[in-house]
Amino acid sequence: MLAAETDRRYKRGYVSGSFDMFHIGHLNLLRRARQRCDYLLVGVLTDELITAGKKRRPVIPLPERMEIIRELRCVDETDVTTPDVIPKLAAWEKYRFDAMFSGDDWLGKPGWAEEERQLNRVGADLVYFTYTRYRSTTEIIKRLQS
Repeated sequence: MLAAETDRRYKRGYVSGSFDMFHIGHLNLLRRARQRCDYLLVGVLTDELITAGKKRRPVIPLPERMEIIRELRCVDETDVTTPDVIPKLAAWEKYRFDAMFSGDDWLGKPGWAEEERQLNRVGADLVYFTYTRYRSTTEIIKRLQS
């Protein structure tokens, strides 16, 4: 569901991401998620998952990305996102969140609608916030390379 469609608050929220070259888009997502829940857990993808998904190594290594996220006021807990918790239902089984938050750039991606239905069946929502379109790690890397 789009965040703009509801003002529902949750007890336990979850966000997972690479958070490479941390920027305002990342901060916007995490702050908006925290505004919607009492407790926010953030998963940070391993270097290997980023490499497999984006076909490039992250610029910032996992321990440093974890430290950056851990120090944010809006984050209550961090964990490493490993391949076993990439499926959203598996993440729910491990973390028991009420809502998983994501940017709306993932809307319509293959498999996400089915994963949202799976979460809904166990009483959790998948909530999409408006993506910060003018800023992304990919865009930053392209600008640095030009």
